[in-house]
Order: sequence, then C-alpha cells, then structure tokens
Amino acid sequence: MKKNMGSADRIVRILLAVVFAALYFTGTVTGTLGLVLVVAAGIFALTSVISFCPLYPILGISTCSVKK
Repeated sequence: MKKNMGSADRIVRILLAVVFAALYFTGTVTGTLGLVLVVAAGIFALTSVISFCPLYPILGISTCSVKK
C-alpha cells in the first residue's frame, strides 16, 4: 500500500473525525445521522493514521508530495 495522502489532508481528516465524534458523544447529533458521523469519524481517523485512502487510486487522486 503506497501512501497517497499529504499532511494537510491528514490533518483535515483528523480534525473532522474529532468534530464528528464530539457531535455524537455530546448528544448534539443522534440517531442514524449520529451513527453515520461516528462511522465516518472512524474511517477518517484510520485513513489518516495509515496515510492511505482507498478511494484515491480509483479516482486517480494523490495529495502526497512527490519526492524527486
């Protein structure tokens, strides 16, 4: 698995994961939407940690800087 996420992308995903989790665990968002946000937060956190987004190769995207 080749890294395809840059540091800015990773930081944005971590921040979104924290916000989504906070919204759910404080009770601001509940029900189905709350569960969707928690799942999205988990996916964002996981992909940030491993620096790989499975959708990027399919879409032909890479935010990782290229070393020459």
